[in-house]
Amino acid sequence: MLNLYNTLTRQKEAFNPIAPGKVKMYVCGMTVYDLCHIGHARMLTAFDVIYRWFAASGYEVTYVRNITDIDDKIIKRSAERGISPEALVEETIADMHADTNALGLLPPTFEPRATQHIGGMQDIISKLISRGKAYPAANGDVYYAVREFPGYGKLSGKTLESLRAGERIEVDPNKRDAHDFVLWKAAKPGEPQWQSPWGAGRPGWHIECSAMSCHHLGEHFDIHGGGEDLQFPHHENEIAQSEGAHGQQYVNYWMHNGFINVDGEKMSKSLGNFFTIRDVLGHFDGEVIRFFIVRSHYRSPVNFTDGILNDAKQGLTRLYTALRGLELPASTGIDWSNPYAARFKAAMDDDFGTSEAVAVLFELAGEVNKSGDLALARLLKDLGGVLGLLQRDPEAFLQGEAGSDGLSAEQVEALIQARKDARVAKNWAESDRIRDELTAAGIVLEDSAAGTTWRRA
Repeated sequence: MLNLYNTLTRQKEAFNPIAPGKVKMYVCGMTVYDLCHIGHARMLTAFDVIYRWFAASGYEVTYVRNITDIDDKIIKRSAERGISPEALVEETIADMHADTNALGLLPPTFEPRATQHIGGMQDIISKLISRGKAYPAANGDVYYAVREFPGYGKLSGKTLESLRAGERIEVDPNKRDAHDFVLWKAAKPGEPQWQSPWGAGRPGWHIECSAMSCHHLGEHFDIHGGGEDLQFPHHENEIAQSEGAHGQQYVNYWMHNGFINVDGEKMSKSLGNFFTIRDVLGHFDGEVIRFFIVRSHYRSPVNFTDGILNDAKQGLTRLYTALRGLELPASTGIDWSNPYAARFKAAMDDDFGTSEAVAVLFELAGEVNKSGDLALARLLKDLGGVLGLLQRDPEAFLQGEAGSDGLSAEQVEALIQARKDARVAKNWAESDRIRDELTAAGIVLEDSAAGTTWRRA
């Protein structure tokens, strides 16, 4: 039985899908105004692993991860760059897909854009107004009336009274209550806009996800996920909108991944510790970044430093080294009765326990190194594949690509041959000099009776 932590109930629960054998999952994706950062990588990878595990467990999964392509930040950034919002969105989506490909993410079943669902958003807003849970204001905006939804705060545990006491909110004379939130924004000059029953304008952020999830998954579905920072107010507001409009439970299980901190502090541009995925890919292989994320439980906070990434690189190197030079039999699927596979499955069935699952991979690698057992090596690769790891040719990973100032594979091979020739000639000084040159260039030589292999440090 697969168990997962439900943010809504604050406990682990057995997963029981609405439709037997099927999973409907929605995850809040990117607002495409800039490059994705390493915190986004955590969220994207965490739910990619969850997606993969449901599929490996035999479920038919419909995975929806949206794109917010209309937003204040998009409008502001496009104006700063002197390009249209549409041009900025297309450029940024292409960058996002390049980054997700580098991290080894599977594409979601659907990747809807907010601007494709304006009509659905207006339908939900109209229902909310008719049910007394939203109201048009004098300024042309439409607001959700939070006091008309008795369940407001059930996801985050916040009450309106505690919010009023603990937060400063600018008084808006157009709102009935300071905590009411916008569903539809009246048009401003020069901004993208759509016609609506309340005048020209554009949607608020929260309503977008209610419309896109409803369109693809229905008014009631299994799982909604996203980063921990979205729990309030975004996901809280989604619940209020969706349940207020449709009169039934919106989502059964809410899942949230933990934050990435940088050197123990929250990532922030103002602190100068802000890193895009593209920044990190300039120094580390995408699979190393993925392994760094996967080896920690998705709900735990993770610290990000170069040292920790280097440690992840060494760990992934150990796993690939166990597969190096082996002619593996074709995969016939994972035998979950195998003791290693059974322990891996138990870990993943316990709220997607990737840290324990990765520990099984290391145990398998150790056994393969000792015994050379090809069946266990095949199992190592297949279990790694469930986590999106170990699917490349080991040599391709271990030898990698040279940096801009590094040695090419051809140069390394030429130096290894020169070293071999020096050793045949008993020119030990030249042999040592070449080895030192390779070591200084970040090349690790491994001599054996079968010859010399190499990898990048």
